[in-house]
Amino acid sequence: MKNNNKIAIVSASLGVGGAERFAGLLSFMLDDLGYEVHHIIILDHVAYDFKGKLVNLGKLFPDEKGIFRAVKKGKYIAKYLAENDIQLIVDNRSRPTIARELFTKWIYGNRKIYYFFHSSNLEMYLTSSVFWAKYIFGKATKLVCVSNEIEEKLKSKYQFTNTKTIYNPIVLPEKIAEKPAAIPEKYILFFGRLEEKIKNFSLLLNAFSKSKVYENGTKLLIIGDGSSKNSILAKIATLQLENQVQILAFQKNITPYIQHAKCTILTSYFEGFPMSIIESLAAGTPVISVDCETGPKEIIQNNFNGLLVENHNDNALAQAIKSMIDDDKLYQTCKNNAQKSVEHLSLTTITHQWKQLLDL
Repeated sequence: MKNNNKIAIVSASLGVGGAERFAGLLSFMLDDLGYEVHHIIILDHVAYDFKGKLVNLGKLFPDEKGIFRAVKKGKYIAKYLAENDIQLIVDNRSRPTIARELFTKWIYGNRKIYYFFHSSNLEMYLTSSVFWAKYIFGKATKLVCVSNEIEEKLKSKYQFTNTKTIYNPIVLPEKIAEKPAAIPEKYILFFGRLEEKIKNFSLLLNAFSKSKVYENGTKLLIIGDGSSKNSILAKIATLQLENQVQILAFQKNITPYIQHAKCTILTSYFEGFPMSIIESLAAGTPVISVDCETGPKEIIQNNFNGLLVENHNDNALAQAIKSMIDDDKLYQTCKNNAQKSVEHLSLTTITHQWKQLLDL
């Protein structure tokens, strides 16, 4: 039975991206805990499953532009929270602008606020000004971080004391899905946003080219949407990899593509607690990742469930790709250990941690 607690999850969208995927999963956890969940999304983009009521501001204000749109959306949120007597808010957005967050602080009022930090690039989530950051966020109920390293950065740079780390959860697939049609027979997989400034596709493609694993039939499958698609295609052409790399649009159900991959790969400049890594391991698929800030080193046990490689080193990454494909013993070890290495991130475990947090 539902209790009387109501909670709003405020996100940019419920579309492409790890933070958005997390918002959907969080709604299922909160629903299981008995909360009445309200999703408030800024943009009209819904792809992930969720529980609760959806407030799609992108649809409600499709024609407004600039500051007028922001003010109208803000006033609507304030009215909605008041009319529905919502006293708990999880803010899942990026928050880089002082003026906007001062306005948001007014909108939220004296409610219990849990601000989320999904990336080691802290300036995506709060201003670099220590004074304004502490003014806006210092009295929040909790600043929830997705990795211990992010929490330590918040404490070190801003001297926050209201911090807490809760890892992103995973859902263990119940069975092996049928292999999707029209994909390579043997492939390594990248999935996520096609954004060069975050995901570093130049490193990925250079390392794949140098590994030469395609000479023995292993191709690279890239799945996702984003603004860098054309530049990625141009890089593929420059490296003469048109027949070795395949790009597919965002797939809502990514699990079958993960399960049939030899391994997944991540080459980001920075992360938080990358969903692609933990979803891969949950599906029983080994991972190769650069040791970027933050997250991979808290997930990957080198040569146990995957390979952790020095960042920005395409030769080292190429060797890791080659080792995962050519070394059967290494591959089987990592595959055998994949799922059990993320059992501590189960929905049940992470839901319990959220219950403890919200009960404080």
